[in-house]
Amino acid sequence: MTIAPNTGTGSGPITPDGSPVEFYAMQTSRGEPEIIAAVTPEGGSILELGCGTGRMTHPLVELGYEVVAVDESAEMLAHVRGARTVRARIDELALDRRFDTVLLASHLVQTTDAEGRRGLLEACARHVAPDGHVLIQWMPAEAQDAWRVGQGKSENGVTVELAALEEPEPGRYAATMRYTVGEKEWTQSFTSWRLSDEDLAAALEAAGLRLERFLTEDRTWVAARPAAFTA
Repeated sequence: MTIAPNTGTGSGPITPDGSPVEFYAMQTSRGEPEIIAAVTPEGGSILELGCGTGRMTHPLVELGYEVVAVDESAEMLAHVRGARTVRARIDELALDRRFDTVLLASHLVQTTDAEGRRGLLEACARHVAPDGHVLIQWMPAEAQDAWRVGQGKSENGVTVELAALEEPEPGRYAATMRYTVGEKEWTQSFTSWRLSDEDLAAALEAAGLRLERFLTEDRTWVAARPAAFTA
């Protein structure tokens, strides 16, 4: 059976990309604020692109950062507190300011739309300060190659499982995740493009950014700088 991407099931609102809002509103940060704080000046400004229900927004605000949280979904933004919220498509965003740190999390960079990927990264580039950082969460190729149906984890009463996986063409994955909390269950189906380190570096360069370094041992968080930046 072919997986229909950008679809979701379960109680509560489902966003156009298939995200179950009720499930995401239950989630808390898992070490990401500390990663972000390590490269952001104390009390600095952060632009969070694709903020969802504020899983990372809220702890960043608590740490004293000024956060502008952007999402296309009004249902997601309704959960965000303590930050300025902007409802917009990321690729169309044009705020009249720049930020110390720009976040692009949730593996958004691995959209299967190459032009869409460029639009996301160009939005990052036009909003980051000349000496700022763009922080990107992605799935390294070796980790994506290891995906198998049934993989997942259970923690604090929440189960996340890869329920279905297809590769319609080399490098393009279609997947369905199953989320379970108590008696409730949601699914989310999406597509994801396999990026090598070289692919990621080239995509950043095309948007006027330069891959600086990997921030975590598993390499899932990347720091980039404006191409013109010199230390």
